[in-house]
Amino acid sequence: MTDHLAVPARPVLPTLPRIAAAILPVALATAVGSLSTGSNIEGWYAVIRKPSFNPPNWAFPVAWTILYTMIAVSLWRLLGARPVAGPTGRAWWLALAAFLAQLALNAAWTPVFFAAHAIGAGLVVSLAMLVMILWTIRLSWRFDRAAAGLLVPYAAWVAFATLLNAAIWQLN
Repeated sequence: MTDHLAVPARPVLPTLPRIAAAILPVALATAVGSLSTGSNIEGWYAVIRKPSFNPPNWAFPVAWTILYTMIAVSLWRLLGARPVAGPTGRAWWLALAAFLAQLALNAAWTPVFFAAHAIGAGLVVSLAMLVMILWTIRLSWRFDRAAAGLLVPYAAWVAFATLLNAAIWQLN
């Protein structure tokens, strides 16, 4: 009996297009976040009340640079782990869809929180993003454990960010 998970099919894309397919959506999410933050760090965000566990502003770009790199590598690995056709193939497509959905929520959070100053709506987006990241980890695990594992620090950071968002919402 052949284990469909043990015999991967050819990756969906050759190496270089797969690298581009992994980097471009992550770069787009990064750009949306960067453009949406804008002067809000110095303005609106600087004057709202924040909890005592709020990290210094410089910590966010450092953390996100590391996390976005890990997210892109995870996507690159997932794109290279496409299994044989059939039910397992459909599960791979579901893992990819979940990955892209959590990345879309990632891109949505910054405009909602920073540009719209909608702290409560930002909390809803953050919670949905956390759920989707955890689901993506679960779905990806069966195809590439390293791809799933690369998302664990991201899930931890988003869990912390969700707690921070909730505290800011409560204080303001």
